[in-house]
Amino acid sequence: MSTIGTGYDLSASQFSPDGRVFQIDYASKAVEKSGTVVGIRGKDAVVLAVEKVITSKLYEPDAGGRIFTIEKNIGMAVAGLAADGNYVADIARQEAANFRQQFQHGIPLKHLCERVSAYVHAYTLYSAVRPFGLSIIFASWDEVEGPQLYKIEPSGSFFGYYACASGKAKPQAKTEMEKLKTDMKTEDLVKSAGEIIYKVHDELKDKDFRFEMGIVGKCTDGVHLINPTELTEKARSAGEAANKEDDSDNETH
Repeated sequence: MSTIGTGYDLSASQFSPDGRVFQIDYASKAVEKSGTVVGIRGKDAVVLAVEKVITSKLYEPDAGGRIFTIEKNIGMAVAGLAADGNYVADIARQEAANFRQQFQHGIPLKHLCERVSAYVHAYTLYSAVRPFGLSIIFASWDEVEGPQLYKIEPSGSFFGYYACASGKAKPQAKTEMEKLKTDMKTEDLVKSAGEIIYKVHDELKDKDFRFEMGIVGKCTDGVHLINPTELTEKARSAGEAANKEDDSDNETH
């Protein structure tokens, strides 16, 4: 750490002389250590895909999931500290439930993002708490707004995206996503998500991983599904095929 930060990184409520809040920078570092998470928006659907690194062979297959259903048509994926992710998922569900109780319909995604990001931001303002070590990606689809994709950063700021990534292979995933079209059909969307996660996975550092995905769109009748069998298999097959292609290309060069 630079000398200018010495002593200014003990509290989330303190600025350093060069205008940084070091606790937020450290929270971002926690996100960078996490398995890669991507969100891709297509013409009629949004896909969330996760590289869930398996740290022990004794875990059950679905243990430590990083994809959550918040409201019938809203999915959430997290990169960073899993326990923080579970906590924020619970907060998001409470916000969605409160909105539904008050207005008798589901919460619009932008509205949910505003509420959750305000909550995340509040944890960067006081010395008694620490920021969440999380990057949060929200996906939704409905008849009025169509597909929507938002990402909340550890600082509490959020933006809408066509495609976004978080985690250890964020730069590589971003490079791959910049090649994609913004109006892809659902099948291409699923295959692209699988290809990106398998391509950016670093086999030398993390041998075992499990590909997981969430999807919401016209094809699911506006219901967010986690690991739907048929589509997940398509994504895994596309990812494995892309991986083999990459390996054969490397061998020929």
